[in-house]
Amino acid sequence: MGRRHMAQSILGPNAQKRHRNHRYTLRENVSSQLHAHVKKSPNEAVNFKKVFEPELFGLSLKQALGKNVEGSIYVEEPGTTLSRNDVFEILVTDVLKGATETDWRDFFPYLRWIPNRNLEMKIQNICFRRKAVMSVLIKEQMKRIASGRERLQEEIQNACGCDKVSEEHLSQLPYLNAVFHETLRKHSPVPVALTKYVDEDTQLGGYYIPAGTQIAVNLYGCNMDKNKWEMPEEWKPERFLEKEKWDPMELQKTMAFGAGKRACAGSLQAMLIVCTTIGRLVQSGD
Repeated sequence: MGRRHMAQSILGPNAQKRHRNHRYTLRENVSSQLHAHVKKSPNEAVNFKKVFEPELFGLSLKQALGKNVEGSIYVEEPGTTLSRNDVFEILVTDVLKGATETDWRDFFPYLRWIPNRNLEMKIQNICFRRKAVMSVLIKEQMKRIASGRERLQEEIQNACGCDKVSEEHLSQLPYLNAVFHETLRKHSPVPVALTKYVDEDTQLGGYYIPAGTQIAVNLYGCNMDKNKWEMPEEWKPERFLEKEKWDPMELQKTMAFGAGKRACAGSLQAMLIVCTTIGRLVQSGD
């Protein structure tokens, strides 16, 4: 069952589409570190383990739990605070050591009846520590998911009462609207927009574009631009609740529907259908 979950929900083709932003972040971080190393110490060898190890560990956590471990975590059962390096040691290094641990009884099969207490205690300790850390990480993820759902449930309850969510209620459901736009931003339905044909010479973003050029807008890149979005890799609907930045009725908050004269004509209909559907799903789950 665990193997099937990993193959379908983490490493499968559909899962890889969902996690592409995490891989993009990994590539950006690795490239930045390598460029910084070349500038600072061009004659020194690169320690690839130091560069890739924390990035790949972070990628694994994001894919499995939805969030990386940035600082420290408190584990109740041992009653201690663990750093990110400690978490890596427990979840990765210790498990690999346990898997490669040698049992002397393998060389003397006829003595297999003799207990190997030392090895058994090591494996039990590894399993105990790993279970304790994973329990904390999973609980934190469940709290993070529940907090957003609880806020959405409360908003819908206050606006709709016992009535089902309808299109007339949407103006009273700003958090639901924010969930809609944030999901489109982080999980772009398509990564690149349809190509556009330039009819005449023009300037775009400081670049000269000659007539006859075909342009493809990188929607994913726009929606994950760190210069525009704070912590773009995080799913954070609250970013769209800042009234000084966003008009609640504006549909082109992200590049999901395009922008300007060429914006998607069906964006309003999509918002009405999706928001009411999400609202009713949340209601049915109460």
